[in-house]
Amino acid sequence: MEIISTAALHLMSAAAVHLGLAEDLPEHRDLDEARSLIDALAGLLDASAQSLGHHHAAPLRDGLRSLQLAFKETSTIPDEPGTGPGEKYTGAVHPSASQR
Repeated sequence: MEIISTAALHLMSAAAVHLGLAEDLPEHRDLDEARSLIDALAGLLDASAQSLGHHHAAPLRDGLRSLQLAFKETSTIPDEPGTGPGEKYTGAVHPSASQR
């Protein structure tokens, strides 16, 4: 479980950097790489959900959702609903009313 959580955190951090969310690299953006990393993260969390248990999986899923929303905000070409990064594992991700 610890290795899965660590791998998930590495994928999250790398995706954040490629979305331009890193404080020290705010101009860096590579949405193709971010999409791949978010897909990998979603697949990892989907495959390991039972092993992680709700207590450990919930914050990782929250982080994944935040990255998916950041991707939608950053991308100039919107994906069809349900086809964004990781959405084949999570379903379509929509901003909550408070984030609109």
